[in-house]
Amino acid sequence: MLALPVAGAESLPVTTLGYALIGVALGTCSGLTPGLHANNFALLLASAVSVLPGPTVALGAAMLAAGVVHTFLDVVPALTLGVPDPATAAVTLPGHRLVLDGRGREALRLSALGSGLAVVVALLLAVPVTRAVEAVYPTLRSHLPVLLGVVGVVLVVTEPTWRRRGAAVVVLAVAVGLGWLVLDLDPTGPVATGGVLAPLFAGLFGAPVLVEALDGEGVPPQAEPTLTLDRRTVLGTASAGAGAGALVGYLPGVSAAVGTVLVLPAVPGDSGARGFLVASSGANTANTVFALFALITFGTPRTGVMVAMDRAGTVATTSVLVATACLAAAAGFVLVVSVGDAYLRVIGRLDHTRVSLATGALLLVLAYLFAGRLGLAVFAFAAVVGLLPPLLCVRRVHLMAVLVPAVVSA
Repeated sequence: MLALPVAGAESLPVTTLGYALIGVALGTCSGLTPGLHANNFALLLASAVSVLPGPTVALGAAMLAAGVVHTFLDVVPALTLGVPDPATAAVTLPGHRLVLDGRGREALRLSALGSGLAVVVALLLAVPVTRAVEAVYPTLRSHLPVLLGVVGVVLVVTEPTWRRRGAAVVVLAVAVGLGWLVLDLDPTGPVATGGVLAPLFAGLFGAPVLVEALDGEGVPPQAEPTLTLDRRTVLGTASAGAGAGALVGYLPGVSAAVGTVLVLPAVPGDSGARGFLVASSGANTANTVFALFALITFGTPRTGVMVAMDRAGTVATTSVLVATACLAAAAGFVLVVSVGDAYLRVIGRLDHTRVSLATGALLLVLAYLFAGRLGLAVFAFAAVVGLLPPLLCVRRVHLMAVLVPAVVSA
């Protein structure tokens, strides 16, 4: 049964608060470093739980805080590094289109609002949603392949033309094939905390954007961060993002971007790239909250951070972890705005070709550290597959089908 957070729970003890702040620092580091994820830090902490001082719940607070802050800050390098040529903006990431239009500072604030509001919505809904899922979970699990097939069909149908729908089917099929080839591999690198997923996703989603950016002009001058979405639309899209986060948290194989595509049409009006940014940021952060409750209720970790927390046995005190999530969300909101603006300014002054090449080199180094030579091969193969969506003018979200083989065989 679900362990409910205790109303008026005591404040975090000093030790746990200290670890939570360490987690904020780790999440900041991973969020601002392309190719690095809070999962890696969380798994390192889990492997060292026997030698680190303090109670296990304090280590859990560090892991959770790192995961939450990462979901706020990972938008900063995503928006700033690898900004492509304006001619490719139609098929690139929605946030990049805003940066190319000089609206990068607005995009950062929209992302922070989406994540922050989604945390509030997720905390309000986590208990009733988890109880509802608990009632249907056996049926959901037994019909998971069918559900994932329906999700794939919906993603294909939402492409605007028949030609692009056919291309989306091709991308989905290639991504599934790639997952079937590499997900069962167990590579070992100098830092054995990443596994095959780190180079796989860096290749699918990082390298292709950097390749496109080589022909671009970098980060153009950015205008003032005036928000052009009204409050109702921001709240509606952030709430939709929280709903997408629930899908991601309870349904294996569904990513934040996939969930956003599924739920955003339910929001009235057309908020465009801004609405997608708010909703996808909200889904990314709300997923951590719902995944925490899924772990507590079903004992099934849905994210790398939850895997680490499960291994370390740190999920017993729900009220402390919920308080940690709130603290980390507040820190993440402030950091996005303060650090993000500086990030845009600094990268905008640098030579974009050198920035793209340096970022690509960093991804290669991380692929080797996490998975050795096999990781480099996976990265290169995935990078080729990752070039298909822009080449065929379809959304990159179809590449998430790479996880389907692992989910179906689990």
